[in-house]
Amino acid sequence: MIRDLFGKALIDYHQGNYTEDIITSTNISDEDELPLPYLFRDFKNMPKLEQKALQLAKGSVLDVGCGSGSHSLHLQNKGLDVKAIDISKGAVEVSQKRGVNNVQQIDILNETQQFDTILLLMNGTGIFQEINRVGNYLKHLKTLLRPNGQILIDSSDIQYMYQDEDGGLWIDTNADYYGELDYYLSYKGEEETPMKWLYLDFETLFLACKSVGLNCEKIMDGEHFDYLARLY
Repeated sequence: MIRDLFGKALIDYHQGNYTEDIITSTNISDEDELPLPYLFRDFKNMPKLEQKALQLAKGSVLDVGCGSGSHSLHLQNKGLDVKAIDISKGAVEVSQKRGVNNVQQIDILNETQQFDTILLLMNGTGIFQEINRVGNYLKHLKTLLRPNGQILIDSSDIQYMYQDEDGGLWIDTNADYYGELDYYLSYKGEEETPMKWLYLDFETLFLACKSVGLNCEKIMDGEHFDYLARLY
């Protein structure tokens, strides 16, 4: 049962009730703050990977996991036809109130429209959840592409998080893929139901795309083991 603490935090910030940030952690990392103002950033305050993805967006756009609607609003203001979706009821409510014209509470696997550009940003591979589900998600995304359509997706190779001080890796080769994490979120003392969250290195994404008939090219590397890819 998802409590939608993420959506609750977005609503609080939008309504001027900002008193504290979201706290996140994973099974391999300590607690970290996710500042609410960052979720409402404008184009000039976005990472270069996100800016590049928005510059490459064309035609009709699907913004998957739209959050507060920052990406959708930027593209909408450029004159693009944007549909924003999120599984968070609070995110959808905030996006609407901020001016996103077409926003729906829907899981990407239930989407049926076709688009020229599909955006999956802020570690877009996260929604795949587990390595054994990547193929199914990619197959579905492929059905949502119009002829000559593209998917713009970012992720990170988090192998660096398993390095010891000597540069050696302590990855358990018998365990699941190292980018498959348990993700924990809390807000104002409440804890969200833990979820799976997937970080994919580029080579693994490339091979997964190849297996379902998608081309995959790296557009650029970010500043911290992250990258932006274009699937078509």
